Amino acid sequence: MAGPALTRIEPLFHPRIWGARSLAPLFPEQTALAQPVGEAWLTALDCRIATGPYAGRGLQAAWQEMDPWWRGTRLTGAPQFPFLVKFLFPAEKLSIQVHPNDAYAAAHEQAAGGRGKTEMWHALSAESEARVLVGLKSGTNKEKFLAALAAHKAEELLESRSVHPGDTFYLPAGTPHTIGPGMILCEVQEYSDLTYRVYDYGRVDDAGQPRQLHIEKALAVMNFGKIVGGKIASLPLAARGMKKSLLAACKYFATERWEFAQAAELLTNKDHFNLLVILNGSGEINCREGIAPYRRGQAWFLPAALDSPQVIPAEPTTLLRIFVPDLLALRNRLRDDGEEDAAISSVVFD
Repeated sequence: MAGPALTRIEPLFHPRIWGARSLAPLFPEQTALAQPVGEAWLTALDCRIATGPYAGRGLQAAWQEMDPWWRGTRLTGAPQFPFLVKFLFPAEKLSIQVHPNDAYAAAHEQAAGGRGKTEMWHALSAESEARVLVGLKSGTNKEKFLAALAAHKAEELLESRSVHPGDTFYLPAGTPHTIGPGMILCEVQEYSDLTYRVYDYGRVDDAGQPRQLHIEKALAVMNFGKIVGGKIASLPLAARGMKKSLLAACKYFATERWEFAQAAELLTNKDHFNLLVILNGSGEINCREGIAPYRRGQAWFLPAALDSPQVIPAEPTTLLRIFVPDLLALRNRLRDDGEEDAAISSVVFD
């Protein structure tokens, strides 16, 4: 099923106790909101498809019908759309939290999907004092952490990192973290919504009740040893007529950032589909099967076998290209391009 394959996915907006009342400039129509919205899910299973042959369908319903021309040959057997992409709009601190890995989720969380959660964040904007807490400080063990929780000082045991526009953070499952206010992030993650809250600053929900904590499970999955990931520097990629970099890659997802002001060609790979997330700018996506206008805040699904689509900007454009990588092939390609193993390992994680 080829057809007119330029497929835009509509976002779903989720209220959160820590969210914002305005989602501008990404979503200028989402302002003066009646309740705070914290997350815009771009690839939720029930996101509606707006264009192409699957228009009007939910993403997961469409995924179940897509053949290898759409999905890619390596994803033929994947029962569910493979990754979740969100925009985050924190106006207050999120809870201190941690996510389980696949093994723990499979053993203890089958009712919630049985998948762990590894993720990355990319900062679209950040105020001068914006910070995140990612990972435990050296020497922190379970006993010290429990004592800090009891004293309401858990933040003091997490590594505090400043956030600037363009920063990237990689968080493997088991990394305790929280996000502060004053930024907009794009989060790319393994498709899972499993979160274990450890500390929530004494907040209550609309019914006046504290939100549930999951301390026992959190301690079971928290990484008290060597820290992997955290704030990472992107890897510049060779590209003609644009600035391109690899932000982070693992077996669940790979994310590139593109910045360009002239036509950019996407060399597709029949192994996997591509998701384009427009961070800034506007223009057209052009392929043999048609032309579609794009603008900031949109997510576009491009089939694996689409023949060399072009992104043609009407104004300077920044986007994220997200796909499910073959890590061995990715590493080999980067080596062929002259990258040293140490540089590759700084952004490509097992």
